[in-house]
Amino acid sequence: MQAAYYTSLGPARDVLQLGEIPTPQPAAGEVRVRIECSGVNPSDVKSRLGLRNPRMPFPRIVPHSDGAGVIDAVGHGVDAARLGQRVWTWNAAWGRADGTAAQWVCLPQQQAVALPDNVDAAAGACLGIPALTALHAVLLGDGVAGRTVLVAGGAGAVGHYAVQMASQLGAARVIASASTDHKAELARAAGADDVVRYRDEPLAERVLELTGGRGVDRVIELDMAVNGPADLQLLRSGGDCVVYGASQAQLQLPFFPLIAKNLQLRCFIVYHLEPADRERAQAALTRMLARGALRHNIAARLPLRDIVAAHELVESGAAVGNVVLDLD
Repeated sequence: MQAAYYTSLGPARDVLQLGEIPTPQPAAGEVRVRIECSGVNPSDVKSRLGLRNPRMPFPRIVPHSDGAGVIDAVGHGVDAARLGQRVWTWNAAWGRADGTAAQWVCLPQQQAVALPDNVDAAAGACLGIPALTALHAVLLGDGVAGRTVLVAGGAGAVGHYAVQMASQLGAARVIASASTDHKAELARAAGADDVVRYRDEPLAERVLELTGGRGVDRVIELDMAVNGPADLQLLRSGGDCVVYGASQAQLQLPFFPLIAKNLQLRCFIVYHLEPADRERAQAALTRMLARGALRHNIAARLPLRDIVAAHELVESGAAVGNVVLDLD
């Protein structure tokens, strides 16, 4: 089969290559998915650069955890009724050598989730990391019903979903931050009641102004290293900051606001969700997808042969939304 892969760590155009590798066969408990679309995420870039692990965990890695396609073979113990089922994948390349940047991938059957008929494969390739991260951040703890929420980066791959999900799951008010007019419009179209242009106005002061000095109940944060101090200012007493990313390995936060305001930091990585949390998020996501309640912001859609350009687009931060590769 045709696949994109790398055998050493480094820059995309130095290590990514396209070639033929053996077509996999499903083991017991596995399904084989004929991939139609593969999603590229920042974590794929970090893994390829060696930022997560400075050593190759496998001799050859087919990247990408997210994808969508059709089950065309099942292993022992898997219901044959799943043959022909349209699915989206999660954690395909997490702790595994073979991800979705290939014509076929085999993975445990629970990691291939039924994709509603009204959702195309490109959107399906955006669900495993961006959509599940957003939904878990919204559902975590007591959720957002009746609360005021700030979504950092409301036009980004995760933030765009988080704005929609918070609004649909009962948030009293959704505020988003954005850096440009275009991104601000995307966030508003997704359901943000207000957008703060953080490059043109002080984030904390503007959020406090919008909330009458009270602050927000929850922040959904993509970069705690940059925004942490402001988040502690703009959160109300007893509020929480849900963190799914940081641009630096070490964080420096003032301790007094944390303890004086009884704030909570809730940190998670979508790869390590507890089974009950993942099942809850998947069920909620399936319902939203089935009723056509979500907009999918696909910034670029390229053929597999352009995987280097796709990785460079994600790595540069220039993509406003998700980057998807077509396998056909």
